[in-house]
Amino acid sequence: MENLFCLRCNREIEPGQKSVAVYIFAQTVGVRPRQKSAAQRICFCPQCSVSLAMGPSPEGALNVAAWKMIRDLVGADPALTEAAWENLRGIVGLLSAGEREREDAQATGTGGYFEF
Repeated sequence: MENLFCLRCNREIEPGQKSVAVYIFAQTVGVRPRQKSAAQRICFCPQCSVSLAMGPSPEGALNVAAWKMIRDLVGADPALTEAAWENLRGIVGLLSAGEREREDAQATGTGGYFEF
């Protein structure tokens, strides 16, 4: 089995790991004999999938088509977004620190904003 990498961030995607795969192939229409290219697999990690889906549409017809498909997947079920958050918790640990900062802000009464 080949090693897969996220097209956007180049993070390795291990077999069985949550990700989004986009398959692209070309096929002739109205031309005989019909010809079909080999399929190409493009992968995105959960974080990049959610980030792409929530961002503005890219330029280029193929990019927009792939963006719409990813956006539909991300919006259809929260599982992919949850996977992205799980990975962020495990990799960076920012969420637990953010919760502590929010608790500290509530205790001091600053509401998370700097007061000058």
